[in-house]
Amino acid sequence: MFTFLGSARKCRTSVTRRDVLRVGTLTTAGLMLPGARAAATARPKSVILVWLRGGASHIDSHDMKPDAPAEIRGEFQPARTNVPGIQICDLMPMQAKIMDKLAIIRGIKSVDIGDHTPHYILTGFPDRGKRPVIGAVASRLSPRADGLPPYVSLMYEPPKLYDTEGPTYLGNSHRPFVPRKEGIANLSLVKGVSLEQLEDRKGLLKHFDSLKREVEYSHNMNGIDDHNRQALEMVVSPRVRDAFEMNREPLVVRERYGKYCENFLRARRLAEAGVSVITLKVGDWDTHEHNFRDHREQLPQLDRGIHALATDLHDRGLDKDVAVVVWGEFGRDPRISRIAGRDHWPDAGAAVVFGGGFKVGQAIGETDRHAYRAKGRPYTPSNVLASLYGFLGIDVQQTFPDHDGRPMHVLDDRDPVRELG
Repeated sequence: MFTFLGSARKCRTSVTRRDVLRVGTLTTAGLMLPGARAAATARPKSVILVWLRGGASHIDSHDMKPDAPAEIRGEFQPARTNVPGIQICDLMPMQAKIMDKLAIIRGIKSVDIGDHTPHYILTGFPDRGKRPVIGAVASRLSPRADGLPPYVSLMYEPPKLYDTEGPTYLGNSHRPFVPRKEGIANLSLVKGVSLEQLEDRKGLLKHFDSLKREVEYSHNMNGIDDHNRQALEMVVSPRVRDAFEMNREPLVVRERYGKYCENFLRARRLAEAGVSVITLKVGDWDTHEHNFRDHREQLPQLDRGIHALATDLHDRGLDKDVAVVVWGEFGRDPRISRIAGRDHWPDAGAAVVFGGGFKVGQAIGETDRHAYRAKGRPYTPSNVLASLYGFLGIDVQQTFPDHDGRPMHVLDDRDPVRELG
């Protein structure tokens, strides 16, 4: 992961290994920003991928079975939505009011390898750490020229970083940019350093020659010139600083999203600015015990966030340019176990999709009477990602050489979710 580190030092007349660039402090980690330079085009497309860590219960949210026995159906009641024939949990009344702006995919078949990581829903491959995530692919194929990183992760607060958002054989320059609060504050110019001074980039970048000589050689040094330019672009661009500045949002807007889903608003700002892929995590849904207590607490807050983001994108005219998917790595066991809990269940899960110009106001797929498995051939995370890649204009049949030089497709299962259009 690449971050802006917050350690501050005063600006000096020369740039050393320790004081690489104090215009906001950018250290070697902060310089490793993803992407390269490219000409500006029409309004870019963006994907916001929301991970419900631990796997939210599909049968207690978007795939309820009210006619099942008590040990299956659980404690919650279904409620009608504004789309006839679609019911969801009554703890999500705000989504019910805008179901015509949402699509539900039911019966998604995933895998369970024993750890809670989003690698399958980020790569389309169940084998962890062997394929690049969607953000890295977008970074490789959709570089930016305006200083914005093409791939931003809001999933983790350093130093608690997972290894599931890696670029693998695409190269470390396509790792996500991970913003830290103090690092974003450092994007402003230091007193006594003018914008004109910074815009003399060629002269400033010469100072990095000493850094190259002093830093121990590793594969991270590949493409360091591009990283240096990206770091400098982020400092001189007010658009970049504005994208990360939440205080620019009116209080009424921030309150609409709520504290629990504040990263939904941050993701919307980044997408509106033109970041290609934004990933984020909301909540902890690994409810082996106290499933209903935990879902009763979290579902209304998630409901509020989904409603705020979906309506915000629509009101701003971004619902054709920003696609959102909200899902976990799998669903929960329809049979209640332990202390009112539900265990992992990879054979069926659910996702909420909106924006992207997709066909909404529908429930795609159907599970059996107890929500154990999909009826017919189920969709997988790969199929959902195929739809997102298509939205981004990325051909999933193209290949990249892996570490051994073998050509690897963006996806192996390249069929999109047909009903999304």
